[in-house]
Amino acid sequence: MTGPGRAGAGAGEGDEIGVLVVEDDPLAAEAHGRYVERVPGFAVRGIAHSAAEARRVLARTPVDLLLLDLYLPDGHGLALLRALRAAGHGADVIAVTSARDLAVVREGVSLGVVQHVLKPFAFATLRDRLVRYAAFRTVAGEAGGQDEVDRALAALRAPGPAALPKGMSGPTLAAVIRVLRAAGDAGLTAAEAGTEAGVSRITARRYLEHLAETGRAARSPRYGHVGRPEHGYRWLPENPAAP
Repeated sequence: MTGPGRAGAGAGEGDEIGVLVVEDDPLAAEAHGRYVERVPGFAVRGIAHSAAEARRVLARTPVDLLLLDLYLPDGHGLALLRALRAAGHGADVIAVTSARDLAVVREGVSLGVVQHVLKPFAFATLRDRLVRYAAFRTVAGEAGGQDEVDRALAALRAPGPAALPKGMSGPTLAAVIRVLRAAGDAGLTAAEAGTEAGVSRITARRYLEHLAETGRAARSPRYGHVGRPEHGYRWLPENPAAP
């Protein structure tokens, strides 16, 4: 944004929605930026690690959407948002936070936060929010009636929790995640995870494969034993969300 007013159509290049990632953790900021770039129609216009840096980027770069961490080293994200609103900046905001305080959520809504994403989260979670935001933008404008207003707001509403694949249960998935997290960078094989979680190796492998396929765990071969190498699985703390 180069001046007051909403950064809407025309703020980015072509029809892309320009995003500023505001996140103090460099690894998380990089991961979030990669996530945004993977969603068609979105482009990262900048990454800022503090409120001051975000202001500098916004002063020279048109942005449609802020992916805003609420806990920054030089102030709260909502304080930054209040200052931006006072200056006339109208970019939309998706708040990213580990806080579960509903009072903060309510204040964010009053300042124009269109979505909240709780850390840690998987790519699929952010992709869903971005796709819904893009849908909201396509129907935003002057409404011809109540139905159009309802349709615009419905585009922002997140669906219920994603269903697990058939035959998988939430408690077992939580148990596998717990032991995988506890293993740290060393990771676990399916046999090790099964022993720790109290399930069979085959069951553990199915859940571990699900975590790998949804981007919440890394899979790599383990060598050093006679026969075919086993797969080792390592929890990815910088991006995934627990069920």
